[in-house]
Amino acid sequence: MTAADEILDVVDENDRVTGQAPRGEVYARGLRHRCVFVFVRDAQDRVFVHRRTADKLAFPSLYDMFVGGVVGAGESYDEAALREAEEELGVSGLDRPVPLFPFRYDAEDGSFRENARVYEVRCTLPVNPQPEEVAWHAFLPEDELERRLGAWEWVPDGLAAYERLRASRAPRPSRA
Repeated sequence: MTAADEILDVVDENDRVTGQAPRGEVYARGLRHRCVFVFVRDAQDRVFVHRRTADKLAFPSLYDMFVGGVVGAGESYDEAALREAEEELGVSGLDRPVPLFPFRYDAEDGSFRENARVYEVRCTLPVNPQPEEVAWHAFLPEDELERRLGAWEWVPDGLAAYERLRASRAPRPSRA
């Protein structure tokens, strides 16, 4: 079975399952589906950053600061987060990713719509990313990641999720 043949749950804006379809059809028709984003830090607090391979169905050859992907039909977000993180990092025995917040991404042109959950995990294991998924990778200090935001072409949903993550960590102004 190819990635395009994988069956996904099609969901509405409230995350209720309305049907199922192969991933290729979901992408081609812009159907709303479920995804997970996992923000990975190493023991030195650096962030795992990678460039996707050129043959990916969605956002080929773009950079991403999350590992993750689609939630399979009938799979929970939590199950998908751990599965996707272990697969993309090429590790086993990773701690369960910690859920941070739900996130909805809608491409401006309506071509890509997803309900997602954002997670965070620390990976102290040596990584061996899947060559089918990851063309390049590094653990970058977050200030270096920030400098690369304007220089590299990033997956749009990941960039939107990262902006939301940064906003959630920003200090709140005190009320007088």
